[in-house]
Amino acid sequence: MEKKKIFIYDTTLRDGTQCEGVSFSVAAKLRLAEKMDSFGVDFIEGGWPGSNPRDMAFFEKARALKLQNAKISAFGSTRRAGISAEEDSQLALLVEAETPYVTIFGKTWLLHVTEIIRTSPEENLKMIEESVAYLVSKGRKVIYDAEHFFDGYKDNPDYALETLEAAKRGGAEFVCLCDTNGGTMPDEFASIVGIVVERMGDIPVGVHCHNDCGLGVALSLSGVKSGASMVQGTFNGLGERSGNANLTTIIPNLVLKFGLEVECAKNLKKLRDLSLFVDEMANLRSDTHQPYVGSSAFAHKGGVHADAANKAKRSYEHIDPALVGNKTRVLVSDMSGRASIMMKARELGVDVNSKDPSIKKFLDELKSLEFRGYEYEAADASFSLLLSKFLKKGHDHFAVRGYRVIVERDEMARTTKSEATVKLEISGTVEHTVAEAHGPVAALDLALRKALVKRFPEVKDIELADFKVRILDSEAGANAVTRVQVETKDSSGEVWGTVGASDNIIVASWEALKDAVEYKLAKDI
Repeated sequence: MEKKKIFIYDTTLRDGTQCEGVSFSVAAKLRLAEKMDSFGVDFIEGGWPGSNPRDMAFFEKARALKLQNAKISAFGSTRRAGISAEEDSQLALLVEAETPYVTIFGKTWLLHVTEIIRTSPEENLKMIEESVAYLVSKGRKVIYDAEHFFDGYKDNPDYALETLEAAKRGGAEFVCLCDTNGGTMPDEFASIVGIVVERMGDIPVGVHCHNDCGLGVALSLSGVKSGASMVQGTFNGLGERSGNANLTTIIPNLVLKFGLEVECAKNLKKLRDLSLFVDEMANLRSDTHQPYVGSSAFAHKGGVHADAANKAKRSYEHIDPALVGNKTRVLVSDMSGRASIMMKARELGVDVNSKDPSIKKFLDELKSLEFRGYEYEAADASFSLLLSKFLKKGHDHFAVRGYRVIVERDEMARTTKSEATVKLEISGTVEHTVAEAHGPVAALDLALRKALVKRFPEVKDIELADFKVRILDSEAGANAVTRVQVETKDSSGEVWGTVGASDNIIVASWEALKDAVEYKLAKDI
């Protein structure tokens, strides 16, 4: 492909907030804008002035941001039918937002012109041209989003192109073709974009795709190959319905696969960090299977794959994970071989001699445990403790004498409380503690740390971050084996996973909690 500059236009703060379950506070939007700017995003769509108080507050505070690269854009629509641009309150709010760029959308599809906004095709063209011209006269640079462009083009190509010409006459700096319904196929998409690029001449063309057919990324890349020089999307693909085109995937493809000039190319190693930050601000669990940035994107489970990747990484990795801030991971399971164990040990910093006979015994034990319900793919801490035990490279900091949990329900008062008793032996001394909480797991956790804290004050630094329960053999009903996976974190931000499995959920939970504390002590002492 010809080397050319591709502009990245982010709409996470506006289109992304239409994702079910996502809502950014003003403070979160400001932090995201700064993070995206430092990454090298060219345009940040901040919201729709007038649609809600939060977006208005964002634009007021965004004026104080010292952005180095990105241009903030306010989003809105063309003027209403039957009134002048000067009379339209929505256009006035776009001007009041005081952003250097304004993005407005207009109708392309005659179905929307006649049936939705119920005006004439001629009036719609005037609405587009006059709205763009009005904003330009107020000193704003305008990006024109042609809503439902591909549906409109397939219905009436001449009229669809006329709407773009209207925006061009008004003085638009970019025209962007929106696959608003997300239903266009790649071959027709590429053909239409190519026609528009030729028609627009010196006016750069952008693409804005939705993922309703699972093609948002593919269509965006197809648009670039057909001549588009702007890609609109959201980080992590946030958006209504099935989401928007995912910039987290598009950007590395543009840089690493197409070799195109993208401003954020120099910061590509920060991509995974940005992806995780967006999910954190959105209060979402990260998709571990996301291309490039997911924790599973460069994870190897099968023994043959792990062995091959150990000998030549590119045999099973299409890029160096470090290029996007990720890393190779080896997953251990009953599919693992000696090579997987060796690689995983090195990943965890455990020194292993490949000829050590303990490795064979450990592998047999690992497969036996997996058969009984344990799973170590997301429990590196439990795996590390188990391996160290077999290699005799570590020691238990405490021995468990016993534990007990009592759950009491008062139906009259509609209250529940749990009491846990834990008895540990630490350096020859028995610690016998009791703790109360609403739930039995919380009570066990408190009692365990209460027993340890005098000898190991480090346990005050940890807290339960996540707790997952899975029933493994559901046909056994209430007697089914339960797997509990726990994530624990400390003040440094480190998170580690542990696992327990039993036909008793309390026993499974205790095993995971105990490993979490033991790992912390093994790591710090």
